[in-house]
Amino acid sequence: MRLEIGNKVAVLDDVLKGKVISINGDQVSVETNDGMVFNFLASELVKIDVEQHELSKYSDINNPLFKEKAIEKKSKKSFFTKQKNEVILEVDLHISKLTKSTKGMDNYDMLNLQLDTAKRKVEFAIHKRIAKIVFIHGVGEGVLKSELHSLLNKYPVKYYDASYKKYGLGATEVYVYQNIVE
Repeated sequence: MRLEIGNKVAVLDDVLKGKVISINGDQVSVETNDGMVFNFLASELVKIDVEQHELSKYSDINNPLFKEKAIEKKSKKSFFTKQKNEVILEVDLHISKLTKSTKGMDNYDMLNLQLDTAKRKVEFAIHKRIAKIVFIHGVGEGVLKSELHSLLNKYPVKYYDASYKKYGLGATEVYVYQNIVE
């Protein structure tokens, strides 16, 4: 990712968002909406291409055509789906699905809960020899998605965007490499 002056960015391990105002080597100065200026390494920032409110007009929640399908899908309780004799583990990483209340949690705590859940599910899939996992993370600012991809790089897996038709823009499909034991 190459940052340029004027890019909107979010900080990976903080709740800050702002605009890049200067770049000096690997040091990037970011001005927040309230006028504060902070310096970060480029590796600590993620570029925001499209704001969430602009994407929401395309989401299933606001589109009446998809409301019927969403109601139909809620009756299904299994986290596993089968396609062509293969088991796929679906994991919804939305914070509302992982905990009853976020009271007393900041963004860092919520992100850690989401990443710990993802880590447990990947290790479970490796242990149980499940070939595919779909992590539903949503669109948002892209912080969870980039942190999830960093986590997945530590495992013997390959990952890519999941089916747009089935999951929309906010899902990552993970293929777990299986060792053949003879």
